[in-house]
Amino acid sequence: MIELLQKLIRIKSISPSDMGCFDLIEDELKKLDFKCERINYQNVENLYATIGNSEKLFCYLGHTDVVPSGPEEKWSYPPFSATIEGDLLYGRGAADMKSSVAAFVEAAKDFINANKKLNFKLAILLTSNEEGTSKDGFIDKIIEKMIEDNEIIDFCLVGEPTSSEKVADCARIGRRGSLGGYLKIFGKQGHVAYPEKVINPILISGDLISILKNKVWDNGNEAFDPTSFQISNISSGTGAHNVVPGELELTFNFRFSTESTEDSLKYEFESILKDLELDYELSWDLNGNPYYTKDNFFKDIVCTSSEEITGYKPELNAKGGTSDGRFVAAMNTEIVELGPVNKSIHQIDEHVSVDELWKLKDIYEKILINLNQSL
Repeated sequence: MIELLQKLIRIKSISPSDMGCFDLIEDELKKLDFKCERINYQNVENLYATIGNSEKLFCYLGHTDVVPSGPEEKWSYPPFSATIEGDLLYGRGAADMKSSVAAFVEAAKDFINANKKLNFKLAILLTSNEEGTSKDGFIDKIIEKMIEDNEIIDFCLVGEPTSSEKVADCARIGRRGSLGGYLKIFGKQGHVAYPEKVINPILISGDLISILKNKVWDNGNEAFDPTSFQISNISSGTGAHNVVPGELELTFNFRFSTESTEDSLKYEFESILKDLELDYELSWDLNGNPYYTKDNFFKDIVCTSSEEITGYKPELNAKGGTSDGRFVAAMNTEIVELGPVNKSIHQIDEHVSVDELWKLKDIYEKILINLNQSL
């Protein structure tokens, strides 16, 4: 498992490129008699591997792409060297999420070698574009095709790094939706010395930002925190110190709970703009709706399996950013996300504990064992 992980990290698979990770994984899976299929869209590769022919379908969902390393000279070890120092393995993708991919491959290997009869069809679905934009269809296109073919995933384990302080102390049973927007506010350009002849979009935006900052969009619920609103970028100005600009561009994002919808947020946001009588252009970008796993069958298996290995059950929540689990949710699948500690993801010196990774592998294997016994 560690050797496979090191090989994967040494491949510079910056999103949306796999760069050969799937070749390594496919070689391992074919030894176990997995049927492997490459499903590619535009410049994005996907690997779908299956074994067994039972009606119930269990799928491990993951990705091999990583974010850029940032300044390599700031790393303690080269970001694509997969250096092990003590118990820690360093490298871009070590925690997010090549480690859980390697752990699941190892868990599947041990499970299949020990069990002649599979009471479910075992699938592994990997993409090379989880970290990038989801536009133009990748995992979502695959899920749409599976639904058309009536190949429905009953249980989905997503290997995203959900753990907080130690492996399996947290697991996700849902994720917030993500709705982005691009707003352009129009004013009137002119000389700063003649305020009566200009309309300053920067000053106009001040009232808007104050209202948006204090707006309560919803109160959340037992599973979800309240919907949050953030501004990620503001751009204006002509470059001259004595010219009032004619327009301002603002980029924003909602992370929303199941208490709000895409339509309700759009309506409330645009109502604020109209109340302020702004002259504007607005476009929206829905990156994903929220999802939540209500059924307890698979959740209980994951929690019990984790406790059998670690001695404690994970806290179940719906925190964090988006994941590809949102696409699988269209099947009404029971989805649980469980993976390594996420403290160092996307950071300089990203790393994973080797000892905890072996525990994660054991949890994954125990999930397969307990699911097999329960079906």
